[in-house]
Amino acid sequence: MSLFESIHPSAAFGAVQRDALVRRVVVKRLDRVLSFTRLTIDDVINNPIARNVVRGYWKLSKQVDRSSEISELERQWNPNGLS
Repeated sequence: MSLFESIHPSAAFGAVQRDALVRRVVVKRLDRVLSFTRLTIDDVINNPIARNVVRGYWKLSKQVDRSSEISELERQWNPNGLS
């Protein structure tokens, strides 16, 4: 029994759901990067050059996603574009 289960039994269940959601997002992003680079997971594992290419696009994908989330939040906070 973990610390969260002793406090509230459903707290551990929420953590499991969150972990499953994170895995789903990571796999979806990895699929997107692999399809963009036209590489397979076998290429990434066996070829260090392909691994570095996918790693670079992975980091770029994370940066673009974060930037778009920040832009969306800024538009929500200031919809008229006033400073």
